[in-house]
Amino acid sequence: MRIQIIAVGSKMPSWVEQGYQEYARRLNADVVLQLTEIPAGKRGKNADITRILHKEGQQMLAAIPKGNRVVTLEVTGKPWTTPTLAKNMADWLMDGRDVSLLIGGPEGLAPECIAIAEQKWSLSALTLPHPLVRIVLAESLYRGWSLNNNHPYHRE
Repeated sequence: MRIQIIAVGSKMPSWVEQGYQEYARRLNADVVLQLTEIPAGKRGKNADITRILHKEGQQMLAAIPKGNRVVTLEVTGKPWTTPTLAKNMADWLMDGRDVSLLIGGPEGLAPECIAIAEQKWSLSALTLPHPLVRIVLAESLYRGWSLNNNHPYHRE
């Protein structure tokens, strides 16, 4: 199964790249993690946020391969425990489709991205910096995988 993270934002600090790559590399061939970055629209004092959000949304939609399950990461999504994530990952694997996880920019996701989501997931009730979300998400996916595969990384 291929899990594609589509995230608004590029040119991340090296610590973000290193953290993300550490967990992406740990996953084995049955789960491949792929990152697709969408350039963030220029935000300034007089920026048209609605237009920027729409453009980011269109770019995200264009990056989703046909047939993928779409899961949005949203503050208003459902919080998942690690066992819930592991079960969802097992279900995704059995479904036979690849998965696209969408991470929005500072204002969140475009309405058209939210509309196509099959699942809405909240990593935390806290507002997390978008670069950190990539690392938390990659670690969470690795932890879910390790639980499903009886790997010693996850201990309850």
